[in-house]
Amino acid sequence: MTIRSIFSIASLTLLALLVGCQPQSPDSDAGSDQAEQTPSDIANALFEDIFNESVMRSPMTQTYLSIKTDYDKLDSYTDETIEEELEIAKQNLARVQAIDSSTLDNQTRLSLKLMTEQLEQEIGDYQWRYHNYPVNQMFGLHSGLPSFMINQHLIRSAQDAKDYISRLNEFPRVFAELEANLYKRAELNILAPKFVYPYILSDINNVTTGAPFTDGEDSTLLADFKKKLASVELAPDESAELVAAATEALALSVGPAFAALAKTVGNIETQADNRAGAWKLPDGEAFYNRALARTTTTTMDANEIHELGLTEVARIHAEMKAIMATVNFQGDLQDFFDFTRSDPQFYYPDTPEGKQRYLDEATAWIDDMKVRLDELFITKPKADLIVKAVEPFREKSAGKAFYQSPAPDGSRPGTYYANLYAMEAMPVYQMEALAYHEGIPGHHMQIAIAQELEGLPQFRKYGRYTAYTEGWGLYSELLPKEIGLYQNPYSDFGRLAMELWRACRLVVDTGIHAKKWTREEAIDYLKINTPNPESDIVKAIERYIVMPSQATAYKVGMIKIVALREKARASLQDQFDIREFHDLILRQGPLPLAVLESLVDDWIADKTS
Repeated sequence: MTIRSIFSIASLTLLALLVGCQPQSPDSDAGSDQAEQTPSDIANALFEDIFNESVMRSPMTQTYLSIKTDYDKLDSYTDETIEEELEIAKQNLARVQAIDSSTLDNQTRLSLKLMTEQLEQEIGDYQWRYHNYPVNQMFGLHSGLPSFMINQHLIRSAQDAKDYISRLNEFPRVFAELEANLYKRAELNILAPKFVYPYILSDINNVTTGAPFTDGEDSTLLADFKKKLASVELAPDESAELVAAATEALALSVGPAFAALAKTVGNIETQADNRAGAWKLPDGEAFYNRALARTTTTTMDANEIHELGLTEVARIHAEMKAIMATVNFQGDLQDFFDFTRSDPQFYYPDTPEGKQRYLDEATAWIDDMKVRLDELFITKPKADLIVKAVEPFREKSAGKAFYQSPAPDGSRPGTYYANLYAMEAMPVYQMEALAYHEGIPGHHMQIAIAQELEGLPQFRKYGRYTAYTEGWGLYSELLPKEIGLYQNPYSDFGRLAMELWRACRLVVDTGIHAKKWTREEAIDYLKINTPNPESDIVKAIERYIVMPSQATAYKVGMIKIVALREKARASLQDQFDIREFHDLILRQGPLPLAVLESLVDDWIADKTS
C-alpha cells in the first residue's frame, strides 16, 4: 500500500495525498503573454492555480513538497476549515465549468474532465465529512504527526531547527482541534470499535516515553531533533540553546498535548462497542456504497464485489494446489497452509540480525529487478529507492508494508517500509512479491514516474485513484513472473498468497461493512482461506474495519489492468509491445479505471487504423 497521509480532513483528499511539486512563481509578463495563449494554455494555467492555491493553504503539504513558506506551522483541523474548503471547491468548480471543452486539445480536455470530477466529488464528500475515525491504529495525528516531524521536517539550518520547535509548540492547538472532532463524532455515534483504543494509547505512550517526558534515554522526537541538528554546522552555544528550546517545547507543549489527547481517547473508549462495520454509522449503507464507488472508480456494488472475491479465491486456491504438486507436498491445502505458517525455513529470527537480513534481501530483489526493467518499460524513474524498517514508535500498529514517495528536489528518496515488528508475519516466501509491489516495478515506478512527468497539470501528476495505484501495485507482483522470476516455487506460492489475500479482501471488506460480519467472523474467514499467520490476519481485519472500502481497490484495479492488457494483446497481436502498453498506463498520471480503459481503446484504434 502507499503511505496514507494522516492530514486529510474529509473533503481535503487532494491535499492529503499530494507528494511532490513546487508552486509556480507569478510571471511578471503574464499579461503580455495572455493574448498569445491558446484556450488549452489558459485552462492548464487555471488547473495550476487551483492546485497551487490548495498547496499554499496547507503548511504540511508544503513540507511534503519541499516548500518552506510555512515551515513553522501545522495544518488546521476545525469545522470552519472544512467549510472554507467546501466553499473554495464550489468556487473552483464554477471556474472550471466556465471552460468551453470544445476549444481544448485532447489532453487538456481530459484534464478538464478529471478536475471537474474531483471537485464534484470533493463537494459530495462534505456530506460524509464525519464518517471516519480520525485516530485509529492505521493512521491519525497521534502517530502521524510525530512521523511527519521525523520523516518530513528536515533540519539544514538554525532556522529549520527553530521552525521544528515552533511546530512542536503547535501540538496543543492541533490536538485540541482533533479532540473536538472526536467528541463531535461521539455525539453522532460515530465511534471506532473498542479494539482500536488500546492501540492509540500504546502509540501515544511510545512517543512520550523517554526524556523529557520520563526518565531514561531521549524520547523519539528529542532524539530526532538532536540527530538532525548535529548535522548542521553551528556554534556550540547556539546548538545547546536550540536543544534546550526543543526540550522545553516537548515538555511544556507536546507532553501535555498528548496527555490531553489520551484522556479524550479514554473517555470516548467508554462509549464504544464491538460493532465493526460501516453499516452501524448514520446512513451507513449509503456511505459504504459511496466509499466503494470512490475507491474502485467503478459502479460495482457490495454484492458484486463480494461475489467477485469468492470467484477469485477459488481460482487462486486451484493454482496453489498445482504448486503443492510441484514441491511434492502430501496433504490438502489446509495442511499446506499450516506447513507454510509454521515451518522455520520460511521465517527469519526475530532478532536484529534476522531483521537486517530481511532488509538486505528485500533490497537485493529490488536491485535485481532494476536490471530487468528495459524488458518491460520505456520510461523509468529518476528518483532513487531505499528499503527501511518501520520506526519502532509506530511499528506495533502500522501496516505490514507501505511506500513513501520521493521528494521532488531529491532531498528524500522513495522508501519501501517493511514492518518487522513481528517477524512471523513477514514470511520469506512473500518477500519477493512484496518488494516488487512496494518498490520496483510497483509503487516506486508508478508514483515516481508520475511526479516526474512533464506537460501534465500538477493535480494529475500528484493525485490519487486508489484502484489505479494499488491495482498497479498488485499487477506488479504478477509482472516479474512473466519474465521468468519467482524461480523458487515457494516464492511463487508467496506471490499467489498475496494475490489470494487481496481476493479475500473483497469478501471480508464487503462482509464486514455490508453483510454485518463481526470482527471474529472475518478473522475466521481469513484463517480458513489464507496461509497467513493469525497475528497478520487480526491486524488486517482490524485495518479493514477502520478503513471501509480501501482494501477492495487492489484486486479490482489489477483485474482491470490485466484485462486491458490482454484486450490490447489480442487486438494488436504482432503490433503489441508490452513496453508501449506500460508507457501508456504510467505516463498519464493516476486515472479512474473507466478513463484508463478509454485511453487503451483509443491506443488500440490508433495502432490498427
